[in-house]
Amino acid sequence: MSTYPVRSRLAIMFSLLLALMLSILPLPELIAPFRPDWLLIILIYWAIALPHRANVGTAFVAGLLLDLLLGSVLGVRALALVIPIYLAASQFQRMRNYSVWQQAFVVGGLVMLNKLLIFWTAYLHSDTQVDYHYFWSIVSSMVFWPWIFLLLRKCRRRFSLS
Repeated sequence: MSTYPVRSRLAIMFSLLLALMLSILPLPELIAPFRPDWLLIILIYWAIALPHRANVGTAFVAGLLLDLLLGSVLGVRALALVIPIYLAASQFQRMRNYSVWQQAFVVGGLVMLNKLLIFWTAYLHSDTQVDYHYFWSIVSSMVFWPWIFLLLRKCRRRFSLS
């Protein structure tokens, strides 16, 4: 019996738990709109690196946990995470061949899709308006992607996760 699958699951769960904590961490009002979508970019990394370990089901459960932590309508962020993760996981071989900077633009598109899905469901639920501050997290997620990618890849290689 190998400990590699258990180690992989624990590493993925720990990184997702850290992303959930970073997602609910209170920030000053001035920099709160620039908060990267930590959970989505970490899920994208795992969906590209280990698509057989972190996939749509993982994204759905993580989205439900984020909905519970944020006190939002249950299932909104779960749906908004499942669709980008499905797109990333279905194209994981292609995305692996991109440079980190090209991947950052793909991640930006996936984060934008996530933000638009969340806004669309909020608009259907209650008549909300969007302002330009809502989309700053797309830019910050693109900026943080190379560092998240390199950090998680180093952890994956250091602990021989597969």
